[in-house]
Amino acid sequence: MKLYRLLIGRLKNFTYIIADEKTKEAFVIDPTDSKKVLDVIEKEKLILKLIINTHSHFDHIKGNEELVKVAKAKIVAHENSKINCDIKVKDGDILKVGNIEIKIIHTPGHTNDSICLLIDDMLFTGDTIFVKSFGRTDLPTGSFNDLLNSIKKLEKLDDNIKIFPGHDYGDKDFSTLREEKTFNPIFNYGSKK
Repeated sequence: MKLYRLLIGRLKNFTYIIADEKTKEAFVIDPTDSKKVLDVIEKEKLILKLIINTHSHFDHIKGNEELVKVAKAKIVAHENSKINCDIKVKDGDILKVGNIEIKIIHTPGHTNDSICLLIDDMLFTGDTIFVKSFGRTDLPTGSFNDLLNSIKKLEKLDDNIKIFPGHDYGDKDFSTLREEKTFNPIFNYGSKK
């Protein structure tokens, strides 16, 4: 498995492309810039199968339409999402691209259609959590209480899982669940530590 990470635009969005090195099948997470994604796909001779949106905010789906048109990939989003998609997923679903398994974890809070993607020891969190921070909950379909419940779900995962957020808002570009449990205020909200 190979991971390509693109940092894009003034909002510091991360777009991730993950490929099965054997089959060359790939998927993209939150395509902010379709041209940059297509450049990687072409250069690496990948076959783009899926476009997975961690939630429906414009800065995470901007590249969807062009990637569908050029690469004929299918769009994946949570069943609560209002975006036009081919595959609707729910908590616990497993997607497969090549030999890569992608587990869907529904993590409402930032939006009601927010999902995280667990792939081996990597968790792609969209705007649910950032490095030492978390996504705002004051936008439409956001809920702070839902976010707290989603954090409880993520806390149960292995501490060594690497966290790959949807934006480069922290002091580094990825983290581990152990670090987030220690330094991210949302993991310790309400505790008297």
